[in-house]
Amino acid sequence: MGRMKKRALRRRGGVWDPLADSQQSRQRASTVPLTPQSASPTYRLAYVDDDFLCREELRPVRLQLELLKTEMMLAERGINSTVVMFGGARIPEPGGAAWAAKNETQRRNLEAASVYYTEARKFARLCSEQSAKLGHKEYVVVTGGGPGVMEAGNRGAADAGAPSIGLNIVLPHEQAPNRYVTPELSFNFHYFAIRKMHFLLRARAVAVFPGGFGTLDELFETMTLMQTGRLALVPLLLFGEKFWRSIINFEALAEFGTIAPNDIDLVHFVDTAEQAWDIIARFYETVDPSSLPMASGRR
Repeated sequence: MGRMKKRALRRRGGVWDPLADSQQSRQRASTVPLTPQSASPTYRLAYVDDDFLCREELRPVRLQLELLKTEMMLAERGINSTVVMFGGARIPEPGGAAWAAKNETQRRNLEAASVYYTEARKFARLCSEQSAKLGHKEYVVVTGGGPGVMEAGNRGAADAGAPSIGLNIVLPHEQAPNRYVTPELSFNFHYFAIRKMHFLLRARAVAVFPGGFGTLDELFETMTLMQTGRLALVPLLLFGEKFWRSIINFEALAEFGTIAPNDIDLVHFVDTAEQAWDIIARFYETVDPSSLPMASGRR
């Protein structure tokens, strides 16, 4: 009995639990004498064996872990709703270099697009000021965590002294966390699908700024989920009407018959942060957020 160590026998929720926990077993396993047997990969505890967890057969487990980890961290932080900000990683801040430009035309366009960095930063600040009134539990800004518009979103939240979320993904380029993401809310993903789920799981509004393929993917998935009744009809804001109408002919889709004419009403075109926040504020003044409208899903 003299060699026994005391430890807490209640879990975080107060449940009595006399069994040794996995952290304790991991620590004990690390102190085993090094022998050919203990050095073998087969001897490693399964849940701390990176090579085992990365096996093809373990893909369902990895998908589950990516869904569960972020959900648990956000729930423990008490975050109930978010404002999602999508947009181009290549848009520089005002006065910054257009680092992604491949020619002079792209350089001019990207430098002119810095106005969207400014509006994204303002918009995030407005959302975060409202979030502060609600204990930083609602309207928490979430971005893809990278540069460009994503950085502007996290930066605007930081301007207001508010936490913000960054959902990064492993890519060959562009996707290191920006320095304005709250460190405890900085996440990283392998699976695009799970990352996109987390963007929308708590979405109270979605703001989309000019961007490339990734931004278009996020926009169209959001619109499809709303159109088919899989996502509530939350405010979906497209910043930069001229940009969006130049690259997507919504009216042509409706005229051709591949979408319903009123599907275009899923989006609101805005040009300023103030316009965007006003739409969100008026929406939630007239709609009960606990029972948002859903599309019928009929096509």
